Formats: sequence, structure tokens, C-alpha cells
Amino acid sequence: MAKVTLFYTEGCHLCEDALSLALRCVNEEDIHHQDILENEALVNEFQTSIPVIKNITTGKLLCWPFTQQQIQELVQEDGLN
Repeated sequence: MAKVTLFYTEGCHLCEDALSLALRCVNEEDIHHQDILENEALVNEFQTSIPVIKNITTGKLLCWPFTQQQIQELVQEDGLN
């Protein structure tokens, strides 16, 4: 089961950077990838802030720019790591 959701769009170099950072903190299978273009509500919510990482359990969001340390703290908040 995924621990975090990465909200992104295809071809977004910042989203690729965010994924690279996230993979230093959590395993690939623990990341749910959600392309915001698949859902109009997500486009409205995240179009100016992607990439965004969300802790699935707590609902806490990290909007770009963020660091590896911030991702680590996000996943440790509820013992996900």
C-alpha cells in the first residue's frame, strides 16, 4: 500500500526532480503517482503548485519547492517509514 501520493503532470521536469528526491526516502512501490490532468478537480487544486507530495495517512501536503529532509519528515510523522 502506498505511503505517499505524488501529484504531477507528464513532462514536468520539477516533478521528475521531486520523484528523485522522494525515492531517496521511500520505496517506489510506496509512491502512488497521480497525474493531475486525469481529474479536473486536481487540476484546479494543484495546477500552480505541482509537484505536490501528500502523506496518505495524515493528509499533509508538501508543495514544490521542498527538500529531501522535508519529505523524510513527512513520511516519519505517523511512523510510515
